[in-house]
Amino acid sequence: MSKAYESAGVNIEAGYEGVRRMKKHVASTMRPEVIGGLGGFGGLFDLSLLNLKEPVLVSGTDGVGTKLMIAQEMNKHDTIGVDAVAMCVNDIIVQGAAPLFFLDYLALGKNDPVQVEQIVAGVADGCRQSGCALVGGETAEMPGLYDDNEYDVAGFVVGAAEKSELWGPERTAEGDVLIGLPASGVHSNGFSLVRKIVNDAGLSWTDKDERGKSLGELFLTPTKIYVKALKPFVGGEVVRAAAHITGGGLVENVPRMLGNGLGADISLDSWDVPGVFKWLKEKGSLTDEDMLETFNMGIGLVMAVKKADVSGVMERLEAEGEKPVTIGTIFKGEGVQFKGALNI
Repeated sequence: MSKAYESAGVNIEAGYEGVRRMKKHVASTMRPEVIGGLGGFGGLFDLSLLNLKEPVLVSGTDGVGTKLMIAQEMNKHDTIGVDAVAMCVNDIIVQGAAPLFFLDYLALGKNDPVQVEQIVAGVADGCRQSGCALVGGETAEMPGLYDDNEYDVAGFVVGAAEKSELWGPERTAEGDVLIGLPASGVHSNGFSLVRKIVNDAGLSWTDKDERGKSLGELFLTPTKIYVKALKPFVGGEVVRAAAHITGGGLVENVPRMLGNGLGADISLDSWDVPGVFKWLKEKGSLTDEDMLETFNMGIGLVMAVKKADVSGVMERLEAEGEKPVTIGTIFKGEGVQFKGALNI
C-alpha cells in the first residue's frame, strides 16, 4: 500500500481498523427498517414500514461543545458519544417525533482505533437508549487542523411523526401546567464557563469533590436522554408541547414551546437543585441570574399538559423511572417569570 498519504499524517490502516472495531457497536443499534449495513455511501431506511398516513420527518444536529476538552484531558472517551446523541434526539422528541436513525461525524488529528472505538461505543449506547439505528457516519483524520490528541464529534438524527400529531407552541393554552424532568447534571451546555471556573480556582479535573469523585468524572456525566420517558405520549393529545433545556437554560428554552401571547410562570423552589450547580455558583461567584441563563439548573426537559391530565402524566412518567415535578403554569403574557428562590 502507498505510504504517501501516511507521510502526510493520515494512517489509512488505522482507519480500516477503526471501522472494524466499531461494527459490533453499530450492529447493536439496528432496527428492522434499516436496509443494508455499515460501509455504503449512505444509510438506507425504509419509511414505508412505519405505516404513517401523513409522515413528517423531523431532523436535528448538534455537537458536544467544549465538554470534549475535559474528556480529552481526562483520557476518558466512552461517554462523550452519549452526549452527541442526547443533544440531537432530545431536540426532536420534544416535537413529538420518535428518533429513527442517527449518523455521527468524528474529526481528529490522529486516528487511534482504540479511542475511536470508545467514542463510537458511546454513540451506540446513546442510540440504544433512544431506540434509533446508527446507520453510518464519517471519521475524518485531519492532521494540521487538530493536534494528535484532539478530536471533535457531532451528530445528526432523523425522526418521524404524523403531521397532525406533532407537538408545538400552537397547541399550548393559558392554564396548562409545566412538568419538569430532572437532569443528570450539567449535560452539554455552559462548559466554557465551567472550564473557566475550574481554571480560575486553580483546580484540575483530577481533583476530588467532597464525595471523593474527581471533577472530571463529575462533569463528564452524560447528558440524559428523554426519549424513553416521552415516547409513550408520542402520537397522543396529552402532551401539548415540550422543551429541551439546553444553552440559555429555562430563560431561553421554555419560551420556544409557548404560543403567541403566552408566558411561563415558574416556581424556582419546586425542585431540588443538584449539588454540582451549588458548587459552580460558589466557586464562580455567580448570581442566580447567571446560573439560570447558562445552565439547566437540574431540569433537563419541560412538558406542557392540560391541568386535568397532570396526574395521569405524572404516573406514567414515574412508571418509566422518572421523577417528574410540576414547576409552573402558562399564563397570558410573554417570557418567563420566576417566583421563589432556588433550592441551592
